[in-house]
Amino acid sequence: MNVHVLQHAPFEGLAGIAPSLTQRQAVISTTRFFENASLPPLRGLDLIIAMGGPMSVNDEAELPWLREEKRFIREAVQSGVPVLGVCLGSQLIASALGARVYQNKHKEIGWFPIEAVSADGDRFRFPEKLQVFHWHGETFDLPTGAVQLARSAACENQAFQFGRRTLALQCHLEVTPEAVRAFVDNCGDELRPAPYIQTSAEILAAPAATYAEINAWMSRAIDYLLV
Repeated sequence: MNVHVLQHAPFEGLAGIAPSLTQRQAVISTTRFFENASLPPLRGLDLIIAMGGPMSVNDEAELPWLREEKRFIREAVQSGVPVLGVCLGSQLIASALGARVYQNKHKEIGWFPIEAVSADGDRFRFPEKLQVFHWHGETFDLPTGAVQLARSAACENQAFQFGRRTLALQCHLEVTPEAVRAFVDNCGDELRPAPYIQTSAEILAAPAATYAEINAWMSRAIDYLLV
């Protein structure tokens, strides 16, 4: 299995996704946009994973590679290549499919629950409630034809599915304790008192069981895309 990762920041890597890919004996290639913006041919790819990052999908003037990345994602979706988006990655999918990405009413940083939105048909199903990790200030409208899968108190659109092969997750199901520490170390200046922003102490106090649960759900999401 050939997996290509779209990585936007050195501290936002695969984290808890890596064991799932190792179990599948995946060959992993990566575009690290902070080093080089070259993208591979779509042919031969079995999964594309678009990771998070501190930039906005609307920063095309400052980061012109965003245009090419969105084109790559759009063509992948249209070609039926499975695509998984995490945080910024979910916003890139939304933007690539013609939806608006904009500042959310609240920044959402820390551990807050999402709740499943019921949808008919062949859809990825979240549990009724799941405690997950968030670090975002922007949100998106649902692309035309997309199905909402989850919401939270601070952010209405937490996850959507487009067709059978595209999942967009605003929240982070992939984080490990090391990954969360990296968020705090690199973006800790955003931890200012607000209704949906936790302190660094609260963020770093999450128990191992919480990480295990969300990583398991991320693995299920990948399983779903690859069936």
